[in-house]
Amino acid sequence: MLSYESRSIAVLLPCYDEEVTIGGVVRDFRQALPSADIYVFDNNSKDRTAEVAREAGAIVIPSPRQGKGFVVLHMFRVVEADIYIMADGDATYPADAAPKLIEILERNHADMVVGSRLSSHEGQSFRPLHVLGNLVFTGLVSLLFGVRLQDILSGYRVFSRRFVKCVPLSAGGFGIETDMTLNALSKGMTVIESPIHYGSRPEGSASKLSTFRDGFVILGAIFRLFKDYKPLAFFSLLASALVVAALAAGSLPIWEYLETGIVLRVPLAVLAASLAILAALMLSVGLILDTAARYHRETFVVLTSAQSTSSSPGRRPDRLKVGGQE
Repeated sequence: MLSYESRSIAVLLPCYDEEVTIGGVVRDFRQALPSADIYVFDNNSKDRTAEVAREAGAIVIPSPRQGKGFVVLHMFRVVEADIYIMADGDATYPADAAPKLIEILERNHADMVVGSRLSSHEGQSFRPLHVLGNLVFTGLVSLLFGVRLQDILSGYRVFSRRFVKCVPLSAGGFGIETDMTLNALSKGMTVIESPIHYGSRPEGSASKLSTFRDGFVILGAIFRLFKDYKPLAFFSLLASALVVAALAAGSLPIWEYLETGIVLRVPLAVLAASLAILAALMLSVGLILDTAARYHRETFVVLTSAQSTSSSPGRRPDRLKVGGQE
């Protein structure tokens, strides 16, 4: 008997105009996880996505606020389960890998297992710039947060109930994957990557990802989370840059003063002093926010531990009821 058979499982599929693929995706997950509840959150599709998903046996829920991140927030808020699986409705992620990912989650008592796509994928799965962008973003996150990751942008993930119900997310677009990973890491949760085979979209199915627009969104999310969860490092970098600028601006007035005893370049001296004061302010802000962030992390751990202790393991939460349908 598999360790998770007594647990309730929810498969969450955010969709926008996936009529061509969603029926097959629902059937594949039904075959891989017969006991799971499969939810399709329809994000204002203009085609027959909702109808096809319903015919395939999914519970279809309208999610009116446009953007994948908002759909994920909606899914996490309304669906009740012990284990959550999130994938895309474009038939690029293998449903038959779900049992393995769940086993990894359960065996390691992890909070998130990410299906890493880069080690095995079809030739047309990624656009050339997407591969480069993924490597750049993953390398940047690994550098800034001191972790070793391979694919922070994968949309195929398995979550614990603790993560889904306790971790606050804020990204509205395709930065949601980065937001989930960094929020979990910043709160001391266990994140594990496991390789999967990433397929290519079938003919007639088009990607909704905008290379440059969503790339800037993801980059902004990385720096926002770096500021929020590693404030001392973030503001120390700013302070260091200001110190360098202050030294560059003040070196000439200082040299002239040592030579002549007179400050001849007053504007440069004022600029250097202002930059040095700003550097001190940045460092002070970083120290204050780091204390607040550490207190927030400690409070989060205490609250989630108390919640885990009070919840009854193995109990199947009531299924979401939508429009009188279970």
